[in-house]
Amino acid sequence: MTETDPDVIAYYERGREARRLTDMCVLERVRTEALLHRYLPPPPATVLDVGGGPGLYASWLADSGYAVRLIDPVPLHIEQATELAQGRFVAELGDARHLSAPSSSADAVLLLGPLYHLPEAADRRAALREARRVCRPGGQVIAAAISHWAGLFDLVGRGALDADQLRRWWSLVEETGGQRASDSPWFTTAYFHRTSELRQEFADAGLTDVQVVGVEGIGGLLPDQTERMADPGQREVLLEAAAITEGESELAGLSGHLLAVGRR
Repeated sequence: MTETDPDVIAYYERGREARRLTDMCVLERVRTEALLHRYLPPPPATVLDVGGGPGLYASWLADSGYAVRLIDPVPLHIEQATELAQGRFVAELGDARHLSAPSSSADAVLLLGPLYHLPEAADRRAALREARRVCRPGGQVIAAAISHWAGLFDLVGRGALDADQLRRWWSLVEETGGQRASDSPWFTTAYFHRTSELRQEFADAGLTDVQVVGVEGIGGLLPDQTERMADPGQREVLLEAAAITEGESELAGLSGHLLAVGRR
């Protein structure tokens, strides 16, 4: 079995992911939940949450009436997810490229993390084909990706690089499609998708009726998005703006994250 990149494991073993979606990336979480609500079959469907991390989405899905099984390669995430589950869903170690689940055993398969930590195209194809295999005919495969432009927007927003550093980093992204852990002190090994590329990878895996939408929209570019999401009026504005632009191919890549949906 192919091992998960040890740099990715080390990054997530720091334990920050358990708070990221509740403390900092609230817009990402709320929009992702809205899109999942739109695209998932109704409960009590069976959902395989591959790369489900500490279990925030799995917990939300279980509370919504879904039967959820979470798979993740990070031991700390399995510990955190199991504690959060309190028996409401199952969490176990596993790799998106080699799932132990039987074929056609889930009504929907989520990949809300694996694709952007698989820099090699062959590994992403393997993950998508495995997701298709374990999904029942007619079911949905739903995957998140980091936008090709997300790192650029983030680093510029942070004021973290001078012009020469930015040129070197961007040259690397353009050449390889992503970065290794050694290329950035802020994140780990990652791949950054263009919308057309993500759509093609879904089609190449045999998935049909493929849609790719932007998650955060323009709100994800704002340095004060967390504060705005805490204000009911501003929260509504950010969510409405994201919904308006989500399906526009020219604008979807402005979102930090993309969500692709395809049918088995």
